Amino acid sequence: MLIVTKTVSFDAAHLLTGHAGQCRNLHGHTYQLTVELGNVPPIPGQPEDMVMDFKEVKTVLQEEIVSCCDHAFLYNTTSAVETDIASVLQKHGLRVYPLPHRTTSELLAKHFFAKIAARGLPVTAVSLRETPESCATYRP
Repeated sequence: MLIVTKTVSFDAAHLLTGHAGQCRNLHGHTYQLTVELGNVPPIPGQPEDMVMDFKEVKTVLQEEIVSCCDHAFLYNTTSAVETDIASVLQKHGLRVYPLPHRTTSELLAKHFFAKIAARGLPVTAVSLRETPESCATYRP
């Protein structure tokens, strides 16, 4: 199998309601989303010796996957605290991105994997780095 990886970055804020550590406070990250794509089966319209053109991968990731999260407050819709914060932000015309689960890097990686797979790309793994030293990977 041929495999390619592409990394894009975006900035976002979040908090982890109920977390015992510092991440229970509102804070932000410059996230790096790294996507691994494989060519089994080959993508229709792509040459057999390429998984997908890197520029195409970047365009899809930036425009269809992370643009909605960039400079937004990522929040858990099942948390009253996070929903209250999101409501205030929305009231003032600021960006929010609702998720039906906590906004841990692990669950965000899984979320992005599902979005990329739904787009029809042959995704094999997604890694989300929230700091230079911390990364979560989802691989089904």
